[in-house]
Amino acid sequence: MDRKQILISGSLWQRLPLLVFSLFAATAGAEEAGEPWKKHVVLSAEETGGGVNTVLANDFDGDGKLDIISSFSGKVVLLKGPDWKQRVVVHKLPTSRPGRPGRGCIHSALLDVDGDGDLDFCGSHQGVFWLECPDKPFSPGWKRREVDSEIQGTHCLITGDVDRDGKLDLIANSGRGPEQTPVPYSITWQKIPSKPLEAKRWIRNVFAVRDAPGASHYTGFGDVDGDGRPDISCAAKGGERFPDGEWFAWWRQPEDPRKPWKKHLLSDKQPGASNIHPVDLNGDGKMDFFATRGHTRGVLWFRGPDFKAIEIDPELEGPHSLSTVDLDGDGDIDAATCGRLNDGLAVWYENDGKGSFRRHLVGKDQGSYDLRTVDLDGDGDLDILIAGHGSNNIVWYESPLK
Repeated sequence: MDRKQILISGSLWQRLPLLVFSLFAATAGAEEAGEPWKKHVVLSAEETGGGVNTVLANDFDGDGKLDIISSFSGKVVLLKGPDWKQRVVVHKLPTSRPGRPGRGCIHSALLDVDGDGDLDFCGSHQGVFWLECPDKPFSPGWKRREVDSEIQGTHCLITGDVDRDGKLDLIANSGRGPEQTPVPYSITWQKIPSKPLEAKRWIRNVFAVRDAPGASHYTGFGDVDGDGRPDISCAAKGGERFPDGEWFAWWRQPEDPRKPWKKHLLSDKQPGASNIHPVDLNGDGKMDFFATRGHTRGVLWFRGPDFKAIEIDPELEGPHSLSTVDLDGDGDIDAATCGRLNDGLAVWYENDGKGSFRRHLVGKDQGSYDLRTVDLDGDGDLDILIAGHGSNNIVWYESPLK
């Protein structure tokens, strides 16, 4: 069999005996040939001066071109599109707090906090804060305010309307232990206060109360059980430093989202677990999960409604970042990910609409902690924007999928 023609199929894995499964597992990394993705360097390692863990794109100044905002070397930097040559430091991160103050934010999200019609920056750095986007974004007028300075180890920030009041909330984990935070091993959703410019902190709701042990990583948002209320998923790496990790799980939202949610464990034998998104992958109307093990290796999915674990690509090294979206425009959900170290592979997985995936190479020798799919060049398809963790850069790959 031609290695390039191997179809990575969930249903196939279940039928093959162990010996044949091992053969396919060893060859699952073969890429399907296709038109190459062109790599563009936004910031080199010399320009960033260190690892970059998060990056976002948005038209901040309303000129119709996407700008880029990122955090590295102790600051938050805004880069003006379309060439991203004009660069403004909009915030210098504090150095007086514990942890690693010289580094940048571990993650970030965009949210219109003050309701003025533009997107503000929310960042995780020894707590969670937000920066108010001024009328002239390419000026040093971004003002910092706190979201929650007590939660620690916030590896992920995402937005979602948790309580279904028509306003987006911020979802943030607090992954450190009781010696570092009064909210240990928990996950929160943070509600914007009625007067966000005056409030000292946001309204904290702890939905996963001390039942997210280990090093909790990235979260996902969606109605898993079809009851009309959005649920939240999360993954956690384990190991000697982070006992009780190595799990993928989701929490079911109760009628009152301010009360503790019920945890549903998908698996507690997943070393290096990092990302998990609730998405319908096989078109049956039931929610599935797409997941990665970013601190070991492998990509998998959990098929709903019983959430049976199915390996997609068990050999991909360190897939620490994840986007689940229709990349090729055929109506089903695909996925893109990238290894975290400087020799990482950036790949995307083409879904046939039934939960069978074919791996395509995007680029080599690129590290990533954060990956976003966005149309950076305005040609109508989704490109891949990457924050280079191990490779210390910011790059984007131009999509050939017209």
